[in-house]
Amino acid sequence: MSDGSIVKLSEFLRSPPGQYVLEWEQRHLDAAVADIFGYHALQLGLPQIDALRENRMQLRFCAARRVPATGEGARSTQVAVINRYEELPFATHSIDLVVMPHILEFASDPHQVLREVERVLVPEGHLVITGFNPYSFWGARQYMARFGASTFLPRAGHFIALPRIKDWLTLLSFDVERGRFGCYVPSVRSDRWLARWRFMEKAGDRWWPVLGALYMLTAVKRVRGMRLVGAVWKRKEETARRLAPVATTRTMMTADGQTAVVEGPDAANDRSPRQARA
Repeated sequence: MSDGSIVKLSEFLRSPPGQYVLEWEQRHLDAAVADIFGYHALQLGLPQIDALRENRMQLRFCAARRVPATGEGARSTQVAVINRYEELPFATHSIDLVVMPHILEFASDPHQVLREVERVLVPEGHLVITGFNPYSFWGARQYMARFGASTFLPRAGHFIALPRIKDWLTLLSFDVERGRFGCYVPSVRSDRWLARWRFMEKAGDRWWPVLGALYMLTAVKRVRGMRLVGAVWKRKEETARRLAPVATTRTMMTADGQTAVVEGPDAANDRSPRQARA
């Protein structure tokens, strides 16, 4: 994510439609992270929103390219400054929850960002992603900017469709648990027109849910089980030690003296007893 794209996104978020976006994301992120447990929770980027405020993990912090300025929103988590989202300065399998609001669409290499997130997440760790939906009213207006129309969203963004995000996550052994769309108001810039179009929230959620301007999904990192390949072990009953009968000795009295007769397990095969004269 370049510094220019950060500035443009920050400018958009300070506008009335940007505040509308932050309001929707804050509300649904609070619900998404509230019941995810562990020890370490990380938010990547967008310090204007506190995505982890409803989470109850012991260590919660945000890693972003800059510290939010005064007036961009109060935070309950710490902000650490990093240079690249493609090279996260965290140990492998050290994070239980990662929240990425609008990171992939402004990253120079979104695949590498996802690979880094998969590396730092613990097995069964959670990932929450938010982004702009290109198949929406806002996305259609953004597409028309190629033909000379004015842009509504930051021009530096490369908006990624939700099915493609799911395909990328599947290749990295993530299971998508749930997702939702939101923000059905048309691309208007003033608070007055946003208020007039608010009725489309309920209508869009019911009649055209996939056309929401925003999407959010939650995925879980899965580690497939291993099966050892080696020698075939014998069954327990086959390897158990078998008990052998003990030979017995009896004494016979003859005219010549006493005779000891030894009877063992092979007595049935050897009918001539072994004798020892006393």
